[in-house]
Amino acid sequence: MTTYYPDLADVVRRQADALPEVYGDVDFSGVPYRFTTDPDVESALPAWVGGRSRYLSDERIVELMTTSTMLGDVVADRYAALAADHSVSELISMLRTACREGIDAVEDAPSELASFLEAMETTPDWIDLDLVAEGARLSRVPSALLSPFITRGAFIATFTNLYAALPMVMTGALTGKRAARRVNETTSFFAVTTLPGALDRDGAGFEAAAMVRLMHSMVRYNALRRSGTWDVDTYGIPIPQLDQAPAGLMGAFILAQRALRQGRSEFTRAERATVEFHRYRCFLLGLPEELVPATPRGVVDVFTGRAALLRAGFDGSCASLVSSTMNAYLRSGHTAFDRAAESVERSYSKIAFMIAFCQGNRRAAARMGVEIAAADFARIAVTAPFIVGRLAAAQYATRIPFLAPHVDRYATRMVERRLADYGKPEFRTDHTEYAVAH
Repeated sequence: MTTYYPDLADVVRRQADALPEVYGDVDFSGVPYRFTTDPDVESALPAWVGGRSRYLSDERIVELMTTSTMLGDVVADRYAALAADHSVSELISMLRTACREGIDAVEDAPSELASFLEAMETTPDWIDLDLVAEGARLSRVPSALLSPFITRGAFIATFTNLYAALPMVMTGALTGKRAARRVNETTSFFAVTTLPGALDRDGAGFEAAAMVRLMHSMVRYNALRRSGTWDVDTYGIPIPQLDQAPAGLMGAFILAQRALRQGRSEFTRAERATVEFHRYRCFLLGLPEELVPATPRGVVDVFTGRAALLRAGFDGSCASLVSSTMNAYLRSGHTAFDRAAESVERSYSKIAFMIAFCQGNRRAAARMGVEIAAADFARIAVTAPFIVGRLAAAQYATRIPFLAPHVDRYATRMVERRLADYGKPEFRTDHTEYAVAH
């Protein structure tokens, strides 16, 4: 029985009728094995974080997590299902053209494409676009000066749990050279969306969101209909909207934690703008309002509640994903400077991973596929004064009216330079290369 989120539950139930070619065989009344409310079963929420019992006893949180664990993305999945008659390249080409030139520029545009874009174009009343623009501006400085050093470590968060990581294991998207490509695609999305006007209908960020959303839907479609091995009873829906929330809300979560530690129940104006920016990106990726709260407590509840109710699981496949991603060479050049910069970035990502997921324990990090050497600490010791000092100076300058425009232009140029380093994202997945789900 649904008490707190009946509308969301109805959306989940109607997926089978709305898209039977993808969801027709799925029993949406069941609860997958990955979900657990058993206090004696280890969850993805580290014991040292604490507070799990509060989420297990919160009926509202339990219902939200149960429901959204089975939530796909029908409007994008319907377009992805055209892969039965179209090549992936055709679907990508039509989507790119429609994003850049409008749906009328696509010859014989399928109705599924029109519906997909219409869903993204129709901004809900729970989003404030003025705040989004301000939040993007405030996010440009950290995107330019901080994100390059921590994104890889944050990206790996998905792979620390078998149940959330399995789609990536199946696709082989994070093995060998593909690891660098996928990390750069993800990094490009988060970077490009901070640029001025990028999230406008004809902006590069809007297009990137559409491409990421299609890629997720292609994985979902291929796993459910083409792999023949996906176990819904164990894993639920591949890449459920719930599993996108941590990456989409990471920045908002950090702000929310700070607000709660300071005894505040609301965000400041600047924090609220940044959070709204994150919420809008999540909306463009298909997440419903229920998974993108606007208050500090709401954000923390979604972020932490998911981990508290997700069964723990880490195996050799997860370790391989973590290791291959951490060791991937991300820069486009191979000059001495490029190699040095790559080493510095990787060292920061390793330390960030160790702190975030291993409570600062090097041995625990090594068991999860991240080897941290003395050289990593040395690189950080040498570069931290410059990196942290530059970030602090830039953020301080943004509060000075005379300097703010100059800092913004500088940050914009830096983001654009980073995007050039990342290369052109492809946002594609090939079902013929999928491994067997286990």
